[in-house]
Amino acid sequence: MAKEETNFLDPWKASEVKNYEKLMRDLGVESTKTLLKKIPKNYYFTRNIAFGHKSFETVLQAIDGKKPFAMLTGLMPSGKFHFGHKAITDLMIYFQKLGADCHICVADIESYLTRNIPLAQAREVALNEYLLNYIALGLQPKKTKFYFQSEGSKEYMNLSKIIANKVTFNELQGIYGELTPGKIISAFTQVADILYPQLSENGGPKPVIVPVGADQVPHINLSRDIAQRMKDYKFIPPSATFIKFMPGLKGIHTKMSSSQPDTAIFLTDTPEDVAKKIKKYAFSGGKDTLEEHRKHGGNPDIDISYQWLTFLEEDDKKLENTYHDYKSGKLLSGELKQLLIDKINTFLQEHQKRRKKAEQQLHKFIYSP
Repeated sequence: MAKEETNFLDPWKASEVKNYEKLMRDLGVESTKTLLKKIPKNYYFTRNIAFGHKSFETVLQAIDGKKPFAMLTGLMPSGKFHFGHKAITDLMIYFQKLGADCHICVADIESYLTRNIPLAQAREVALNEYLLNYIALGLQPKKTKFYFQSEGSKEYMNLSKIIANKVTFNELQGIYGELTPGKIISAFTQVADILYPQLSENGGPKPVIVPVGADQVPHINLSRDIAQRMKDYKFIPPSATFIKFMPGLKGIHTKMSSSQPDTAIFLTDTPEDVAKKIKKYAFSGGKDTLEEHRKHGGNPDIDISYQWLTFLEEDDKKLENTYHDYKSGKLLSGELKQLLIDKINTFLQEHQKRRKKAEQQLHKFIYSP
């Protein structure tokens, strides 16, 4: 793999992926399309939003055999919770409903090492932005362990140190490119998080699924390699599903970011915020004039309002009709934007009520070793 591709897929920075097929070839990611008949129904898979995987079959076998398995995901507590974060959360809750022991790691050590975010600030963001929204979206306290890297158990803390003896510096450079001491420690901590559900305190080795964005492939690859080297632990190499980035408002190849409010819709935005951002910033695939649009139609493949609806509209038939109406010119750009505005505001009206109620449930989720 070329060094520039490794640097491009930097798991510590906001990354873009313009060619998912190339990413799959370069990093050994398999398509989920071949598993669709085996995957419990979810439109993220049928629409190829959850496009790739590593050894997902191992977890599907556990689900089919009603055997124990776990889900591990992490959060970087660096800003406000937006609809891009919701996409991963939807998969977290999907796996929990299928029976997974749910492990959610707050990467407060990693955020300090790579983004200089104080631990106290990371804790506040993790609870008030992420956990509140997780609960409001449907995360259940039963079989959930929500923990902070800085507060892990002795066994967990030792794991990242033992991992350091299973990899060389040259190997790390080949995966991540340019490194700093902070990034090295962060990488080892990430591997410890991914393997954590298989420690004795969590019941020992079992299949683990890690739903992540495409930028996290390097961490998954390293974790799988190290798991196979740690013979004493009898780890099962962790599985993963990779989800496409929900694009930023300004174009299909832009990244939604908490630090750039005009690229994102946050789950605390008001109806006025939503309408203003979408009307002003959502990139349109429509033609320049009404006459041209009616005659030639729009391009839903580059239109942000349509692309967001592929993540948000659960009804396949309704989404298909929207696609054809826009492509034929029957549906105008402004009308498509209004469809998205209405969809988001209807969702947020109920979500924000549930989020308020979730404040009373926070204590049920936080794990202390």
